[in-house]
Amino acid sequence: MYGVSPQAYDRAITVFSPDGRLFQVEYAKEAVKRGATAIGIVAKDASAIIAYKSSYSKLIVGESLKKIFQVDDHIAITASGLIADARRLVDVARVEAQKHKLTYNEPANVETISREICDLMQVYTQYGGARPFGVSLLITGVDDTGPKLFEAEPSGAMTGFIASSIGSGKKTVDEYLEKNYSSNMDFSEALKVAMTALKKTTEKKLIPENVEVSYATLKEKKFKTMPDAEIARLLK
Repeated sequence: MYGVSPQAYDRAITVFSPDGRLFQVEYAKEAVKRGATAIGIVAKDASAIIAYKSSYSKLIVGESLKKIFQVDDHIAITASGLIADARRLVDVARVEAQKHKLTYNEPANVETISREICDLMQVYTQYGGARPFGVSLLITGVDDTGPKLFEAEPSGAMTGFIASSIGSGKKTVDEYLEKNYSSNMDFSEALKVAMTALKKTTEKKLIPENVEVSYATLKEKKFKTMPDAEIARLLK
């Protein structure tokens, strides 16, 4: 019997390799690893996203480098990988959030929206003629069950976390968070730990223009963007 070249298994998303791998999904994960680092945290009184914006040219308008997307008042998403793919998933999440609100006359909880996004991502691993989404997402928010954080991978896998990261600095950030982070922290303490973890991913000095922070408290359940002046204070 003639052997089959490994290349035969990475030309179509629907073909498993003999050792049970979907190469196109693995390639999508490699695209995520090339993206800028983003961190999601859940404290006892809030949830937040911290995203690094890598500006490769002085000619870029800083406001156009959007890394955090609001889905509903109480839900936000950040992405690493192909941001164009992320925008498509964010649009789906926004529609699902509005459909839920119109149908049930109440805001959707974070897990429901996360599951809808992951279901769509999983569909794109099953059919020929389509590629997986080359992006991972951190979906966070505050609902009636408290602050929540979920990670969505290109395979469609959904995992809940109290703190997690995506992007090129994931290994460094996750190692630091595992040693220093606790869900019993209040929002201020949690934010300091996350910002310190982000600093460890780059040799460049972090400045407010390159960091985006969005958060929602348990009291208000509404996402706010942190102003540059407050980010500068945190970075010190």
